[in-house]
Amino acid sequence: MSVQAFIGLGSNQQEPAAQLARAVTELAALPHTVLVAQSPFYASRPMGPQDQPDFVNGAVQLRTGLSAHQLLDHLQAIEQAHGRERLRHWGPRTLDLDLLLFGSDVISDERLTVPHAELCNRDFVLQPLLDLEPELQLPDGRAVAAVRLQCTDNQLRKLPPLAS
Repeated sequence: MSVQAFIGLGSNQQEPAAQLARAVTELAALPHTVLVAQSPFYASRPMGPQDQPDFVNGAVQLRTGLSAHQLLDHLQAIEQAHGRERLRHWGPRTLDLDLLLFGSDVISDERLTVPHAELCNRDFVLQPLLDLEPELQLPDGRAVAAVRLQCTDNQLRKLPPLAS
């Protein structure tokens, strides 16, 4: 059985847009997983500490036969391969991959919270989700489009596609 999963991507170190593009390729290569769609990338101010470069963010839609925790393990392995260091909460990073939605599942344990705990507070997550699926709903039935309208503006700037 496969499940629709949405992954948020972010980076503000070492050529952020290129980091995200490589991560999309790696996500597409995960076992028992198909890349359905990729959102445009957006630049935005950092959350939390402002003494760091702007972030580049995006999202992908996957169909996967992996469990949520197996998918999380793969996301963390990809982050590590990109040199991810967790030095400061909301600090700079080469790559951040967040499991945003996993079907209509609601998960809360010591390793994973789905929907992502901050999803509704981040326009740089909500807008890419809407680019992927304009009618997307959260497991509680709320439309992502309605949540996006209530979200704080983080000065999103849509980036042009990367040149091949």
